[in-house]
Amino acid sequence: MNKLFLFICLLFIHVYSYSQQLVANDTLTRTATIKSTTNGNEIIFTPETPTLNQIAGAPKAFYTHYWEFGDGHYSTEEKPKHVYKNKGDYEVKLWATNNYDTGKPPTTRPKKIAVNSITTDYEDLAVMDEDFTLKRNREPVPEQEIVTVLSYKNVKDYVTNGKIYLFYNELKYKANNFELLETRTHHNEKNISANGFAYTNNLDEDHTYLASLNHDIIKSNPVLQDSTEKTNLPLTIAESQAYYKDWSLLEFDNMQPNEERHIFFSLKTTPEMVKDTSAIISVRGIYVPDGNYDNHKVKDMEMEIVTSHDPNKMSSNGTFMNYRLVRFKTLKYKIKFQNNGEGPARTIRLETDIPDMLDKSTLKVLDMYPKCDICPKREVLYSCLDTTFTDSQAIFTFKNIYLPGSEQKNVKEYDSTKGFVKYSIKFAKDFHKKKTKSRTAIIFDKNEPILTNYSTTRFIPGLSIGAKMGYNSFSDLKNSKSYFLGFTLSPYKSYRWYWQVELMNNLHNYDAETNVVEEFIQEAQGFRFLQRTTTDASYENIDWDIPVLIRYNINNYFGLGAGLQNTISLSEKQEQRILIEWFEGDTPDTPSFNIEEDTGSETNSFTNLRTGLLFEATAGFARIGPSVGARYIMNFENDFNYWQFYAIWKF
Repeated sequence: MNKLFLFICLLFIHVYSYSQQLVANDTLTRTATIKSTTNGNEIIFTPETPTLNQIAGAPKAFYTHYWEFGDGHYSTEEKPKHVYKNKGDYEVKLWATNNYDTGKPPTTRPKKIAVNSITTDYEDLAVMDEDFTLKRNREPVPEQEIVTVLSYKNVKDYVTNGKIYLFYNELKYKANNFELLETRTHHNEKNISANGFAYTNNLDEDHTYLASLNHDIIKSNPVLQDSTEKTNLPLTIAESQAYYKDWSLLEFDNMQPNEERHIFFSLKTTPEMVKDTSAIISVRGIYVPDGNYDNHKVKDMEMEIVTSHDPNKMSSNGTFMNYRLVRFKTLKYKIKFQNNGEGPARTIRLETDIPDMLDKSTLKVLDMYPKCDICPKREVLYSCLDTTFTDSQAIFTFKNIYLPGSEQKNVKEYDSTKGFVKYSIKFAKDFHKKKTKSRTAIIFDKNEPILTNYSTTRFIPGLSIGAKMGYNSFSDLKNSKSYFLGFTLSPYKSYRWYWQVELMNNLHNYDAETNVVEEFIQEAQGFRFLQRTTTDASYENIDWDIPVLIRYNINNYFGLGAGLQNTISLSEKQEQRILIEWFEGDTPDTPSFNIEEDTGSETNSFTNLRTGLLFEATAGFARIGPSVGARYIMNFENDFNYWQFYAIWKF
């Protein structure tokens, strides 16, 4: 008995432990850890990342890395070596991004680094080619964090104070795409209220004082302005506010000549962000290098929304377009690729689908990497980009180039293994309102093609208001006259199927059938006579018809429709006449000896609710413009089936 009890206890403990282990495994998130080797103020960082889960059929999965060292510097190397300038405690952050992997990016806890001695000379090297740049650590995925690095440099020959703006969340999208989680500064940049924009006046004389935002008086001497910069800062701010919902404003000071600084913005992509994997969204940075002037630089950073961090993708700015204005719009596409091989690629071929609605003859290459010339019509030995066409594709071919592979020895910078082609294209003269999708086959040298995601173009429904008038023919009603005037509401210039709602005001006059009743009256005195009662009625109605139907455009000129219609009489006026005649004898041929006549009227409101089916056909301009049509309405009441003939103009 004791052995049985002991066995049950051990079994219970084993099952409980196993279940706890399963729960722990099920809830365990993927994490990457930071390892470091310290030698005074020189530290080597090494990431320990989870095993990658290879996407079937994709190139080999790999990680890209983004490091922040806690002193205002960053790196994208896998195992960076960083030299700190000063002693102190620093918080190091790592973002590892999984490419061609089925899971989410791993999370990483920041690591505290203590620098207690200076053993290596610090070199403050200038690495920026421009005075203002925007970069990101990866593409945005819904509900994941990205880091935007805003870098700025003082190219003046004097110490400057200025401002930095970051605009995000475009107004054209209903939901916010980003939430600003954190702004990390390392040079005493001050966060200013986003609603308190302070503009400056150009200083043109000595001993001038500038009123700053915090009410301090700053003495400033004039310096020759840089005419290559934009100069109307209030206009740029107003344009940015008209395009973006949110912004952040920072002020900096005491920036030395040739000094470089970085600001780090952590942006959390919202669950409601646009989930179209071919959409392009953007953030905008504005750099005012000298607060004494309105001179400034503007950078727009475009990003492709993705569902996974794969470097080969195709995107477009035509995700949602207004069809009314689309003829004035030029679409922009971007094809991104990365060489994941163990050696360099010499030839890269991009076979890109071109939808029928686009005019291939208007295609223009706007930018590319690797940077090279456009190929001439003759064969050349230098690096160039060639563009050719088939019936349904544009083919971009990088010739005689060198794009290193991510698995190639001594390649530390993964960005050097990436390339892209950005091009614009216009719409053809005649095209329909229908969504399209296209993708690109990427071929490195003679390897198998790699297919990108589909890049889609869609049109917002838009609204088309139509004016409609016509005549209703009631064959079962006596002396019927019915005219109507109304309007329709439908999507603008739909291609095939669409819904349509109408409201029509009818003026309807008709007569009821004459009712004659004859009966014989036998009086007690033996006198017998015929009584005839004749009843006539006429109606004057104001009716509202509310049809809801689904329509189908056969082509540009013919359409069909079917649906339901509800009708209610807003006002019904009935005129009634009753004539009573008495005749001697048994027939009305005998002279009448008495006649009585009575008339009356009655008015009712909101009566005669009727429901019916409708079927129609139109001819003319089916999608937009004028057309004529015929509709048959089958009411669920007798005598109210009728034909409707009308003219309509959709705007």
